[in-house]
Amino acid sequence: MLELLRPGGFIMIPLLICSVLALAIIIERFYALRVNRVAPPATTNELWRWIKKKELNSRKLRLVQESSPLGRIMVAGLTNAKHGRDIMKESIEHEASQVVHELERFLNPLGTIAVITPLLGLLGTVIGMIKVFAQIQLAGVGDPGVLAGGISEALITTASGLTVAIPALIFHRFFIRRVDEMVVNMEQEAMKLVEVVHGDRDIVVNEDSES
Repeated sequence: MLELLRPGGFIMIPLLICSVLALAIIIERFYALRVNRVAPPATTNELWRWIKKKELNSRKLRLVQESSPLGRIMVAGLTNAKHGRDIMKESIEHEASQVVHELERFLNPLGTIAVITPLLGLLGTVIGMIKVFAQIQLAGVGDPGVLAGGISEALITTASGLTVAIPALIFHRFFIRRVDEMVVNMEQEAMKLVEVVHGDRDIVVNEDSES
């Protein structure tokens, strides 16, 4: 690693920092954006069962709220259901906006890393090429081996930048897609809740999800 960093120059330092940050964000988002953590089917199915049997109380609402981000959205709607359909929807939308903001945490920095690391690599290559041409100006082109070595060293930063940027971009798009899918699922569950509470829809409990 040190042998690779040394010829790349000081530009390799921010590239190394970006690679560590990108890896940390990817690992953290994989853990945070699990379906069983964000919108566990068992928890929502239990909520439907409590509503159907009229067993919902403040203690159970608190359990649902603390169970998952989707639970927070559902409870926000239920606690304001008595104020009418519009207020219930507004409460759901307000809580959902906070949940989506949390789901998208660190994705902007990951996208920024995907954008700036190729530029950092290119900057390192340009600086390296300037040094190569400075050597040509001083010593001429009598030793092609020295020039080839200088050019290859200059290109190390570009290769390093792309090595960091490509995985960062792939995972950034992957996590954005996962968040979008979760948001759609939570919107469907929230709208179902509004319709059930106001008598526009019957409750269907999936017994297979019971745990």
